[in-house]
Amino acid sequence: LRNHMVDTQLAPRGIHDQRVIDAMRTVPRHEFVPVENRHLSYDDRPVPIGENQTISQPFIVAYMAQEAMISSSDNVLEIGTGCGYSASILACLCEKVTTIETIPSLAVAARERLRDSSNVTCYLSDGTLGMPEHAPYDAIIVTAGAPFIPPSLVSQLAVNGRLVIPVHNKDEGHEELLRVVKLSEENVQVEKLMDVMFVPLVGEQGW
Repeated sequence: LRNHMVDTQLAPRGIHDQRVIDAMRTVPRHEFVPVENRHLSYDDRPVPIGENQTISQPFIVAYMAQEAMISSSDNVLEIGTGCGYSASILACLCEKVTTIETIPSLAVAARERLRDSSNVTCYLSDGTLGMPEHAPYDAIIVTAGAPFIPPSLVSQLAVNGRLVIPVHNKDEGHEELLRVVKLSEENVQVEKLMDVMFVPLVGEQGW
């Protein structure tokens, strides 16, 4: 099923980073989905995981990881652990993953699922504020839609670091997936990647 997912949902849509493809073939997505929805695990869609949250569709997980341009030595921050699937994918790509979840029951379940991933640490906290004690980060991936780019996250990026985040465009009335590259301590470059739809990013610098 994982191979079929990669061959039919990822490769035809431009997922070309071989390390991302290998991770998507390796990590058992169904193990991160609640039993009652497990039959939907490899469908081309988000799947409910409880608490009004979802596991993103496979393509979005792969695309965000690819567009964050992660290398094997990177220190990566994920905002919105959810079920832990994306963190598990990221763990295959980099040296260290710090992942933050705001909903206690999801954080507890994700920690259990990620217990064998030695390079992942899951925290229960306000993700919009990041985790400054483990900064700077080479890449930050946000798995919920923000009203604006959180300044705390930009400040925790390393120079040349990449932030991939869905942000609401109030003029257009929809969410856009953005890549923010920190060119220097004073300058960032913002690039629109695609239109998306995510659950809301809740927190001090979110909704």
